Amino acid sequence: MTALNHTYLYASPSELVPVEKGHALRLMTSGGGAPQPYFFEGRLTQPRLTALSLRALSRVVGSRFFIPPAMLNRILREADPVVTCGRGMLRFEGFSGCASTYARVDLTPAAYEGDVASFGTTNVDFNAAMRAALSTVREEEPLSLSVGHAEVALQRGDTRVVERKVPLPLRWLKGFAEVQAYLSRLTPFAELSATEALRFLRGLPRTRGDKSVHYLVPQGRTVRLSSTESKGAMRITGLERLRVLEDLVPSAKRLILHADPRGQATAFVLDLGASRFTLALSSEVWRGFSGEGQALTALAQQAQVEQVLSTLRAELRWEAVLEPLALARKLGAPEELVRQGLLVLGVRGLVGFDSQTAAFFHRELPFDFAQVEALAPRLADARALLVAGAVEADPKELGAFWVRGSDVTYHVLLDAEGEPLRCGCPWFSRHALDRGPCKHLLAARLHVHRAEDDDSP
Repeated sequence: MTALNHTYLYASPSELVPVEKGHALRLMTSGGGAPQPYFFEGRLTQPRLTALSLRALSRVVGSRFFIPPAMLNRILREADPVVTCGRGMLRFEGFSGCASTYARVDLTPAAYEGDVASFGTTNVDFNAAMRAALSTVREEEPLSLSVGHAEVALQRGDTRVVERKVPLPLRWLKGFAEVQAYLSRLTPFAELSATEALRFLRGLPRTRGDKSVHYLVPQGRTVRLSSTESKGAMRITGLERLRVLEDLVPSAKRLILHADPRGQATAFVLDLGASRFTLALSSEVWRGFSGEGQALTALAQQAQVEQVLSTLRAELRWEAVLEPLALARKLGAPEELVRQGLLVLGVRGLVGFDSQTAAFFHRELPFDFAQVEALAPRLADARALLVAGAVEADPKELGAFWVRGSDVTYHVLLDAEGEPLRCGCPWFSRHALDRGPCKHLLAARLHVHRAEDDDSP
C-alpha cells in the first residue's frame, strides 16, 4: 500500500554505551540541535494502567476487521501509532489495519512526572518487542518513558526497547483527516459506571466478523443492545472492536459513549483518572475512516478560511485545548469560519479533536502537505469542473445549479448558507451525504465562493 515517505537524517546511529552507573542508550534524533534528544523524559505514575492502555492501542493498530487474510502480514508491518507531546498532554494515536477503528491514549499531567524538552509529533512502530515489554509491567514497578523526535523508548530496570520512526501510510493520513471531522460532530449519548460498563461489554455477542447492525438503547444507568432501530438509539456495527476495552474497564472510573446524529460513527471514552482511552468506530467495519469524505466541505471553502488560517495556525502553539468560540473571540472572526478553519488544519494534519473535552488540540503529523490534494480526488474533480466552466446557476431556483458531468448534466441544490443539500447524480443516490458531498455539490460550492470573492472589494 502506498505511503508518503518522510526522510530522517541522523548524525550517527543510536547506541547503547556504558556509563558510570550501568549503561546509557543514546537515541539519535533528526535535526533540530536541541540539547536534549527527547520530547519528554520522566516516569509514569500509573505504570500498569498506562502499559495496558498502550497495549490496547497496539491491539487496535495490529488488528484487521475487514481485510483479506492474504494482506495481513503487509498491513501489520505498516500499522504505526503516532505520539504527540503538547502542552500538558502526551497523546498516542493509531488505526486498525482497515482504518475502521481509531484509538487514542491521552496522558494528562497527573499521569507522569518529568521534563518536557520540546513539543512535537512523531510516527513510530510498536513492534513485537515493545508489546512484550508492555505486557510484563507491574503496578508496583517503576516505569520511565522517554519520547524522542525519532524514537519512543520504554525503560524498565536494565531492559530498554527502542522504537524507530517509519513512514506514515497513505490510508492513515486520510483516516487522521477524516476522523477529526467525525469526532467534532459527536455528542454525548450515555455514561456508564465501571461496573455497568464491564457488565455491558461482557454481555456483548462474541461472534467474530459479525456485520449485523445493532442499536444501543439507554436503559436506566446502562444501555442495552437491540437489533431494532428506535428513536434515540445509537447505531453500531462490528461489536468485536469493543473487546479492546475489556482489560481497561476494571480500572476505569466510567465509560462515556458518544454518538453521531447521522449514525456514521461512534466513540467510547474510558475515564482512567489520570488518563483517557478513546475508541472511535466507523459505521461499518468495511468502511474505514480513510475512505470517507467528511472533511471535503471544509476543503472546498479553503479560499474563504484562508484569511484566518495564518493567524489561526499561530494560535495553535501545541495547546491541548483549542475551542472555536474562544479562538473566534480572540481573532475577531465568526465562530463557524474558525471551526471550518480548524477542519482544514485537521486535513493538513495540524490538529486533532478530543471528544471528551469537545475541543481541538494541536499536533503536526509528519507528512508532505503538498500531497493533501491527492488524498481528496473528489475535490480535485470538483475544481476541474469549475475550471471547465461546467457549473451554471439555475435562475429558476435559489441555491440551485446545473453541473455538467461526463455525459449528463445534474441538478444540485445548496442551502441558504451554501451547504450541500442534494444532487441528482448516481453517487449521491447511493450515499447521500453520508460519505461527504459528491463532486458536483463541491463544484457548486466552489462556484458560490468564487463569486463571493469576485464581489469582494
